[in-house]
Amino acid sequence: MDRLGSFSSDPSDKPPCRGCSSYLMEPYIKCAECGPPPFFLCLQCFTRGFEYKKHQNDHTYEIMTSDFPVLDPSWTAQEEMALLEAVMDCGFGNWQDVANQMCTKTKEECEKHYMKHFINNPLFASTLLNLKQAEEAKAADTAIPFHSADDPPRPTFDSLLSRDMAGYMPARADFIEEFDNYAEWDLRDIDFVEDDSDILHALKMAVVDIYHSRLKERQRRKKIIRDHGLINLRKFQLMERRYPKEVQDLYETMRRFARIVGPVEHDKFIESHALEFELRKEIKRLQEYRTAGITNFCSARTYDHLKKTREEERLKRTMLSEVLQYIQDSSACQQWLRRQADIDSGLSPSVSMASNSGRRSAPPLNLTGLPGTEKLNEKEKELCQMVRLVPGAYLEYKSALLNECNKQGGLRLAQARALIKIDVNKTRKIYDFLIREGYITKA
Repeated sequence: MDRLGSFSSDPSDKPPCRGCSSYLMEPYIKCAECGPPPFFLCLQCFTRGFEYKKHQNDHTYEIMTSDFPVLDPSWTAQEEMALLEAVMDCGFGNWQDVANQMCTKTKEECEKHYMKHFINNPLFASTLLNLKQAEEAKAADTAIPFHSADDPPRPTFDSLLSRDMAGYMPARADFIEEFDNYAEWDLRDIDFVEDDSDILHALKMAVVDIYHSRLKERQRRKKIIRDHGLINLRKFQLMERRYPKEVQDLYETMRRFARIVGPVEHDKFIESHALEFELRKEIKRLQEYRTAGITNFCSARTYDHLKKTREEERLKRTMLSEVLQYIQDSSACQQWLRRQADIDSGLSPSVSMASNSGRRSAPPLNLTGLPGTEKLNEKEKELCQMVRLVPGAYLEYKSALLNECNKQGGLRLAQARALIKIDVNKTRKIYDFLIREGYITKA
């Protein structure tokens, strides 16, 4: 049985003859019944009837040769492969170098044959067109453009941008300090010698295997960083901020899963969720219009304007109610509000604020809702109201004075003033209160 086949034109790339171990030159013989591995013989060993182990000289065989035309009657298959290898080695357009490497064809023949059968061939052109269209269709499904090969910036060493990039060195595609940076230390004292026992040799090989696994983990992490564009952290944060807050929360939650899927798939997921969020928001707005009885967008614009005005008024009323909650002199507040209303309406103030040249004492502090109030007793609450001190600060000052008193065995007023840097009158009131209640003692 005859069969045509081919290998590279380099004799060293062909398998050796099983009979004489010489490099095979075409044509040569392949046994159709022996193998694997394939059993090859040169013509000289085949004619002598060489037999080896299970191979017999009456087995069916195949003739291996590339001396047959493929695309052009004047070009053999071996010359076709030599032409492709020469173009790959010398570069497209360097036809003189291609001809010199082939040795069997001229410069013009190489150029004409390559352009006719590999560039302008309708079969190859349609195949390339289909591949290009498939690639464009694949790119069209991408949610956002992703360029994993973008050249990162090259900041100076130890600059702010260099620290933001975690010490990445673009020219080496490496980091100043790698993940698991001291993995090589476990190998520095290992030396393989001939008189090692089997157990010791196996132990050393296990250490090397562990080191290889640590290197693989290092490369895996570096690949994730490069593929997802995490080298320039500032640029990554700016891209993240362009999403709404709800999508940013999802982005933060799903970031840990980005290593499982590819960068394009991860961006697709985030972009699709952002689109879903915008669609739901728009649907909710249209449903609100429908509930309000709005049937056209002109009325919708008027509705939005009035709604914005109502929200602003509601916010003002809320702010005023909060102010009134902490103001003790309600009559003065009402007088001020009436005066502001007259000013806003363009009228002269109907009531003038009475001036008082004398200094008025500040009203007691309202402790309602302040943090730490629940930790105070009634006397401490009264003290904080009179000295206008928030409960959290009072508790810190009290703790500092108690600790110092326990260390010194007593505390003087001067020492208390040195510990808490506030108004001296407030310090004296706090000091006297703590002594009166028995929390601290005088030195």
